[in-house]
Amino acid sequence: QVQLVESGGGLVQAGGSLRLSCAASGSIFSINAMGWFRQAPGKQREFVARITSGGSTNYADSVKGRFTISRNNAKNWVYLQMNSLKPEDTAVYYCNAFVVGLGASTITSSWGQGTQVTVSS
Repeated sequence: QVQLVESGGGLVQAGGSLRLSCAASGSIFSINAMGWFRQAPGKQREFVARITSGGSTNYADSVKGRFTISRNNAKNWVYLQMNSLKPEDTAVYYCNAFVVGLGASTITSSWGQGTQVTVSS
């Protein structure tokens, strides 16, 4: 089994910054893409950012230029640096990883439990 644990959420004023972290652990052989999604109250979960094992990144248009995703492949961590935060960034942020488990031949999408980010105006 694979566990993803997020941390770093909290309350911040508009224009402020937060850094989210996500640690993957368990029976992991390798991790392909890792990413972040978010879900605001009453809305569907949406894509925020993704990074491949090779370091290629892509972002939702709404966060381009403000958020930066990075990862530590050796430690199976992924980070999301969020700058110039806006009230509309308020959501629960979820970590996602495509994992090849030990002894497995398939890739499984794993999710964390989420961390709350609240941006006050």
